[in-house]
Amino acid sequence: MVLTEVQIGRGLKIKNPVMTASGTYGYGTEYSDFIDIDRLGGIVVKGTTLHHREGNPYPRMAETPAGMLNAVGLQNKGVRYFVDHIYPTIRDYGTEMIVNVSGSTLEDYAETAAAINTLEKIHAIELNISCPNVKQGGMAYGVTCEGAASVVKAVRQAYGKTLIVKLSPNVTDITEIARAVEAEGADAISMVNTFLGMAIDAEKRRPILSTITGGLSGPCIKPIALRMVWQTARAVQVPIIGMGGIATAADAIEFLLAGATAVQVGCYNFVDPSAPIKILEGIEDYLVRHKINDVNELIGSLQI
Repeated sequence: MVLTEVQIGRGLKIKNPVMTASGTYGYGTEYSDFIDIDRLGGIVVKGTTLHHREGNPYPRMAETPAGMLNAVGLQNKGVRYFVDHIYPTIRDYGTEMIVNVSGSTLEDYAETAAAINTLEKIHAIELNISCPNVKQGGMAYGVTCEGAASVVKAVRQAYGKTLIVKLSPNVTDITEIARAVEAEGADAISMVNTFLGMAIDAEKRRPILSTITGGLSGPCIKPIALRMVWQTARAVQVPIIGMGGIATAADAIEFLLAGATAVQVGCYNFVDPSAPIKILEGIEDYLVRHKINDVNELIGSLQI
């Protein structure tokens, strides 16, 4: 029997290092017919904002070679709806339910986080300062040290549980942003969000997405995401949750070796809803084959 429990920040232990990424797994209930979601280490639910958002106009998704573009734009019914209607349906799952929080202003972020702070069974939020598909907030805060620090500082004052900050890869030096949010009280960092990309319909001579640009995810971004995790793990002391193109257990193990404490599976959920469970089982098999008793022995053990 191998040990798979990992610690995310000061106050959050998860049963294993496999999580699902926000925006790719709904609220978890949508996948309960396919897999036993209680086996997962955690589920990061879709982005939640202070007020109802319709999201961006269609079309807002496009396939690309080895990936996809999305420009959904944080469609959700707002934090009050989440508290009153969604939370009661997910509170008793046997996995950590983590709420992805976004906003247009510092006040939006803080007020949304404060509302989530009252929920007994939600032990962590993932602060989204990196969404490239909204006109205000999101990535606008996450691409400078000052902007990222200001959001984390505001939310830290309003939120008393585990605070995970999700970083944008669309920056010159992601380690600078990571150090800035760590200094303001981030308990952990998740990385990376999608890369800004574009698709064009050559026959129509028009962009495919209504927003022209969108967020690129999938296996095509994995080498860059992996590099960023490795760099950041050497620059900060807080745990890192790695993501970006993870489709197999080998992918996940690479992120752990590079310094991630846990991983999130995102785009590949659309290909195979059971992928997170297969990845977990593959990690467990790897530990047994390599005679490793505890998954924590893998974290940051890349030999250079």
